[in-house]
Amino acid sequence: MSKKYIVAVVGATGAVGQKMMEQLVKRDFPIQHIKFLASARSAGKVIEFNGQSYTIEEATPEAFDGVEIALFSAGGSVSKLLAPEAAKRGAIVIDNTSAFRMDQDIPLVVPEVNRQDLKLHNGIIANPNCSTIQMVCALQPLREAFGLKNVIVSTYQAVSGAGAVAIKELEEQSRTFGETKNVSAQVLPVKGAETHYPIAFNAIPQIDTFDDNGYTLEEMKMINETKKILHMPGLAVTATCVRLPVVSGHSESVFIEVENEGVSVSDIRSILESANGIKVLDNPEKQEYPMPLFAEGQDEVFVGRIRKDLSNAKGFHMWIVADNLLKGAALNSIQIAEAMIEDGII
Repeated sequence: MSKKYIVAVVGATGAVGQKMMEQLVKRDFPIQHIKFLASARSAGKVIEFNGQSYTIEEATPEAFDGVEIALFSAGGSVSKLLAPEAAKRGAIVIDNTSAFRMDQDIPLVVPEVNRQDLKLHNGIIANPNCSTIQMVCALQPLREAFGLKNVIVSTYQAVSGAGAVAIKELEEQSRTFGETKNVSAQVLPVKGAETHYPIAFNAIPQIDTFDDNGYTLEEMKMINETKKILHMPGLAVTATCVRLPVVSGHSESVFIEVENEGVSVSDIRSILESANGIKVLDNPEKQEYPMPLFAEGQDEVFVGRIRKDLSNAKGFHMWIVADNLLKGAALNSIQIAEAMIEDGII
């Protein structure tokens, strides 16, 4: 009989936490016992999981006693406070926040890309940014086959990446927009900012706050995380991240420059078609290409609109779409845990 594990989910009531719970059931994760942890405010509430009722416990250091796998998705401040405590008590922490992503001693992992890094953990593994995950899934097989010199990405990101409040605001603005353009805006581009803009029928070229270099923190996450995951600190990467009035599913327009001579579109397509976790949907004649509406609820990263750059013989363009709450967050976390079990790390 295969081993089963004591699992804790921190932040189960959030959008990603809910998806984590769904994936644990869907993928028949080997659970001996599961507990749900949250702030003192949520402690005592009842949550449903796999046909049973569980009482949410307060997330304290002692709550992780005996826990073997801890899935965190409750915000960076919670992770910074409690993830080290959970690891100290013997748990393997898989953290879905940005708290540890750029820590040189903590692996940042997408199993299809750098699974080998899981062996380097010291009790904590970081789950990358949602938009980074789907991009590197496509970059890695191409890099292995043809080399990689340059990446330029523009993202078109769903409001679910900003949480349930952003989804609710999009829905409310969409209903009232026909009556007046002076719709209420209190969430985007950044909650708590001096100025907010409506997202309904709009595109906001800001995700997270601006750095001194003119890039947003979301853009810098994509740049720095891509280099770390691919182990290519010198890779030329630049990003522009935009929020669109889409509920779920991030889209990305990606330009890459490969190192090898004579690479064709057919070569690119062939490598991606055989890549783990990738589904190529690229048939312009029949208007078949990835779209977030149809990627929602799907596990794969979809790639289409593959074409050669008209001015760079080694340049190619592609369109990448994935469900940001699944492969971009919850699913990748569960896949990390599954890979560690399969590789005998836990």
